[in-house]
Amino acid sequence: MSHRPHDTDESAARALNVSARKFRTHVADLMDRLGARTRFQAALLAKERNWL
Repeated sequence: MSHRPHDTDESAARALNVSARKFRTHVADLMDRLGARTRFQAALLAKERNWL
């Protein structure tokens, strides 16, 4: 799996071999689990929890 940043949901979804809709669903689920209101906040919280 590549660890380079993706500038669109579509490119990230392609890298994971899922649909953009499925990717967004996963992102929303992770944000909910983390209690994050933004993707940026989710990234910070995930880093704090050593998920990244």
